[in-house]
Amino acid sequence: MNSRVENAPHRIVIVGGGAGGLELATRLGDTLGRKGKVDVTLIDRARTHIWKPKLHEIAAGSMDIGEHEVGYLAQAHWHHFHFRIGEMTGLDRARREVHVAPFIDDEGNEVTPARSFPYDTLVISVGSLSNDFGTPGVRDHALKLETPADARRFHARMVNACVRAHAQQTPLRPEQLHVAIIGAGATGVELAAELHHTTREVVAYGLDRVDADKDIKLSVIEAAPRVLPALPERLSNSTEKLLRKLGVDVYTNAKVAEVLPEGVRLADGRVLPAELVVWAAGVKAPEFLTRLDGLETNRINQLVVRQTLQTTLDDNIFALGDCAACPWPQNKGFVPPRAQAAHQQASHLLKQIRRRLDGKSLQDYQYKDFGSLVSLGKFSTVGNMMGGLAKGDLFIEGKFAMLMYASLYKMHELALHGWVKVTLDTLARMITRRTEPHVKLH
Repeated sequence: MNSRVENAPHRIVIVGGGAGGLELATRLGDTLGRKGKVDVTLIDRARTHIWKPKLHEIAAGSMDIGEHEVGYLAQAHWHHFHFRIGEMTGLDRARREVHVAPFIDDEGNEVTPARSFPYDTLVISVGSLSNDFGTPGVRDHALKLETPADARRFHARMVNACVRAHAQQTPLRPEQLHVAIIGAGATGVELAAELHHTTREVVAYGLDRVDADKDIKLSVIEAAPRVLPALPERLSNSTEKLLRKLGVDVYTNAKVAEVLPEGVRLADGRVLPAELVVWAAGVKAPEFLTRLDGLETNRINQLVVRQTLQTTLDDNIFALGDCAACPWPQNKGFVPPRAQAAHQQASHLLKQIRRRLDGKSLQDYQYKDFGSLVSLGKFSTVGNMMGGLAKGDLFIEGKFAMLMYASLYKMHELALHGWVKVTLDTLARMITRRTEPHVKLH
């Protein structure tokens, strides 16, 4: 075990700078780090943070990623914690060390060597990935929306597809300008609605040989009997009705057998032509979690934690967010992978670390389900409110639901930046939107 300097600050290492991890690092730094009570280090393989529920907007081109990225180095400097770039590869629980791989730049040059970081308390918050269930062709022919780089890649291909179709002299091929989205969870349906709007914006900027209503086709494919299968049925029905009104083809009870170079083959033999295929189905945690010095994981690679958010086999290691399988006794299951859960767990863990430093027993985390909201771009927002926000289960839609959806992101920004910076940034974005195209064209 690492030697400790007497009276040295308590070393906290947070792996993963997503919504939960970055909020926790920021608040720990602001409260305990600045007083010298803890030494907080955040480790992430990227240099910047973007709120993951916004990736579909970046992919569609309705959000400029440059206006919303948070630089980890700057955030660490301003909020009294350290940022170290790299990808976690292993763990030595006896020595209390996190192993991090060398960081290699885009040109293949080593920027930082393999390193190890000692900890007294370790928090793992590495989020989740999509689960392709071993479906043939997904890795070779489908795009995923797991990172900002994925979202930018899809957007570039979408714009290129529109420009290509405008410039070619021959008729469009069957798959051209067709987008198939596999998975009708929140990401899938939100992406479909955003694309319906932004593709029309793109072709309006001089690509007059493309008829958006005739040539551009969007399909959402879901293996379950309805879209948004994890959410209330009324919300699902309302969402599907609006998607169909927009002209989006919705396929339910449709299992994908294979992703082809130019489309999707369903289990019943049907082939849906598509130039772009997005895999947005299924959730699993990163596979490396199953190799962390014997820590317990479940069938989708999540770290199994107790209600204190401590891993079952090591009291010094906590996990939060999508990578944690946290009990939800009231629902006789596990806390769902939602942004509100990561936010709640970060707030809870902040209090528990204070108790841990004071030698007090830890308290159980209790998930509060405040409902779900699904944004369908400029067309509508639908959702349900629960818990302390409404008595029972209240269905909402329209402008009020849009306002509630926007407030979720503002709450995340407030946790990172405070009122002054969020207010100034919001005003700056409003001004910029009046002088630039409302959709990214590059």
